[in-house]
Amino acid sequence: MEGGGGIPLETLTEESQSRHVLPASFEAKSLQKSNWGFFLTGLVGGTLVAVYAVATPFITPALRKVCLPFVPATTKQIENVVKMLQCRRGSLVDIGSGDGRIVIAAAKEGFTAVGYELNPWLVWYSRYHAWREGVHGSAKFYISDLWKVTFSQYSNVVIFGVPQMMLQLEKKLELELADDARVIACRFPFPHWTPDHVTGEGIDTVWAYDASTFRGREKRP
Repeated sequence: MEGGGGIPLETLTEESQSRHVLPASFEAKSLQKSNWGFFLTGLVGGTLVAVYAVATPFITPALRKVCLPFVPATTKQIENVVKMLQCRRGSLVDIGSGDGRIVIAAAKEGFTAVGYELNPWLVWYSRYHAWREGVHGSAKFYISDLWKVTFSQYSNVVIFGVPQMMLQLEKKLELELADDARVIACRFPFPHWTPDHVTGEGIDTVWAYDASTFRGREKRP
């Protein structure tokens, strides 16, 4: 049927519908943009999560009042520590074991060695390294804050400390260690103990303190 203007009704209906139908190519582009938006959002979100997971173990220790920064032991430092362990027996603990070099070296010398480290990534790497070196049975690593660990069961203690913590650690070890224990300090000596043995030079210097000696040489007021 036609209207008074002479335009068929079917034509008017088709024109009206065409104004409200989007081209197929436009819909495809919109869908593509939406998919890219979701992808980019997921990528950015995943990246932030990954950065947080990796950085947190390194940042968190730095927020503590006293922390042990990870500085790998040099080959000479390890040699000097092993020298201080000659003729020693019993278990060994490395306080702030980092990537596990000292613990693994001690295990190779026949010690049952344990490392305590706050950074989980370094602990996992240390365990893998011990497995690669074939000493995973005698070299163990644990994620723990050194101030929450009791060291009374260890006969040999190794510490790569920082000056800010040495006095507090000195008091802790003096209370906990047995008289036949030995403490080996690397890079920085203890403030009040007099070392029984010293070896190395510069950053490779190692100080050895016997518990039976430093208990008799207490200099604190």
